[in-house]
Amino acid sequence: MMKKTIVFTGGGSAGHVTPNIALINEIRPEWDIYYIGSKKGIEKELIQKINVPYYGISSGKLRRYIDVENVKDVFRVMKGCVEARKILKKIKPNLVFSKGGFVSVPVILAAKSLKIPVFIHESDITPGLANKISQRFSTKIYTSFEETIKFFPKQKTTAIGSPIRKEILKGSAENGRSLLGFNKETPILTIMGGSLGAKKINEAVRSSLKELTVNYQIVHLCGKNNVDKSFSNISGYKQFEYVHEELSDILQATDLVITRGGSNAIFEFLALKIPMLIIPLSLKQSRGDQILNAKAFEEKGYSLTLQEDELNEETLVKSINKLNSNKVVYKNNMKESSSGEALQILVEEMNQFGSSLSK
Repeated sequence: MMKKTIVFTGGGSAGHVTPNIALINEIRPEWDIYYIGSKKGIEKELIQKINVPYYGISSGKLRRYIDVENVKDVFRVMKGCVEARKILKKIKPNLVFSKGGFVSVPVILAAKSLKIPVFIHESDITPGLANKISQRFSTKIYTSFEETIKFFPKQKTTAIGSPIRKEILKGSAENGRSLLGFNKETPILTIMGGSLGAKKINEAVRSSLKELTVNYQIVHLCGKNNVDKSFSNISGYKQFEYVHEELSDILQATDLVITRGGSNAIFEFLALKIPMLIIPLSLKQSRGDQILNAKAFEEKGYSLTLQEDELNEETLVKSINKLNSNKVVYKNNMKESSSGEALQILVEEMNQFGSSLSK
């Protein structure tokens, strides 16, 4: 049987790329795979690490506010469309799959002009601007949240959860504790503020260490250039800029997690059944999608929410203790969720689509 060809797109943040990588790792045997992203975005580095042919195109930032750069970006998007169309004509894919981000718009417009089917996935409760634009050109739309369906054409939209990297589920708690030098008796609290860290969360955690380390062993993934060596000798506290292969082991050993409200991250913690304290980006830093994601998870009984504007030493410690006291309830609620099936659903849909092309 001849392999089918698929082009993935999406970028601007790791959250737009890691679900694509999860899918790529699953469908490699059945598909020839290519990736179109921006010329300098984080997606280029991440995709090249997994040995997938990568094409960079021009892309403008999609802004919701008036800015002189918007005019320049119209021309960047137009240039990106021309570049993407040229690449697609050369590759001749049977399908384009998009995770959103501003770089995906030129690719989807080019695919539509060449009559190439497009599948898109929206991670957040409210769609990002890229997927708002792309929906009319898509063949199928998938969402992480049931609440998101109302923003898209109902007849081609399905809520499936978020595609989770399989390797994140295969860690060893024993290996995680050994790596950290932690014991089995004291709860392990992991803090993850994203690949670049989170300044306010980092500061609040470090100012609370004296109280927190009485009851918790702490793993602090604080982001690039954010390790503070003055805290290196504190017992029960380990800090890293970032971890790669060891992350699955650390998460298997983790009892509680502090996280931002990015959809891909919180769905991974849901799949791992780790109770979460979600500290979403504020409206000063985002369009509010993380606040809505956190609200949805809290209402389902998977997490607690602490708004960044209310974050300080006292509220942080109080929220962590509350989460720990009720962790059995959160874990039981998480066991009722079926959202961990998203990856398998997408793989089956893609392979079914590929099989239909041979008939």
